[in-house]
Amino acid sequence: MHSHRLDYHQAAPQVFKAMLGLEQAQADSLLEPSLRELVKLRASQLNGCALCLDMHGSDALKAGETARRLLAVGAWEDSPLFSERERAALLWTDHLTLLAQRGAPEAVYRQVAAQFDAQQLAELTLCIATINAWNRFGVGFAMQP
Repeated sequence: MHSHRLDYHQAAPQVFKAMLGLEQAQADSLLEPSLRELVKLRASQLNGCALCLDMHGSDALKAGETARRLLAVGAWEDSPLFSERERAALLWTDHLTLLAQRGAPEAVYRQVAAQFDAQQLAELTLCIATINAWNRFGVGFAMQP
């Protein structure tokens, strides 16, 4: 089933170009590619973006992730398969993706900041913000893999 409400690439090329600019800003990130893919997968799960789940599941496998860990992302809080650093990134992802419900409390910030230096924390936040923006295009325009 391919339901495409609007081809925003064609309708507003400058919008797509701006989104690609956000991706380019992540290209030189200090964050390991597998961590970025876990974050993108988790946010896409929370947002229900079929296109992004398909894309980032595949990209995560290419970045060295295992199918077992990818299947556990939805229950990361209860899974022993993730490092403290990965758990912190997924915690930050959950809070910033569900911002209206969860906010970004000081205790959560401190837990995340303990695992990432200042530059990495800014890059992680950009990664989360960017995938959330992509998810809004994917879900809003009913894009399918």
